[in-house]
Amino acid sequence: MKVELVTALKRQATKILADLHLTKEPVLITEHGKPSAYLVDVEDYEFMQNRLTILEGIARGERAIIENRTSTLEEAKESMSKWLK
Repeated sequence: MKVELVTALKRQATKILADLHLTKEPVLITEHGKPSAYLVDVEDYEFMQNRLTILEGIARGERAIIENRTSTLEEAKESMSKWLK
């Protein structure tokens, strides 16, 4: 992973962004020697957001199973039948 100082980002934003688009490698921005932010390519960010949405759905399903908030197929069909007519 590439690391850049915030001052370098201020001075060389166009070059840093061009490199980011070319390599698709995230850039860690530091301020006063400490991590401050990540720059990531738009496509990579959107991919990560989609993956996070999927993982959150799986976690909700697992929680429902643990809390016994599930239905059989027949119960689900019956419950949904009013919506499908």
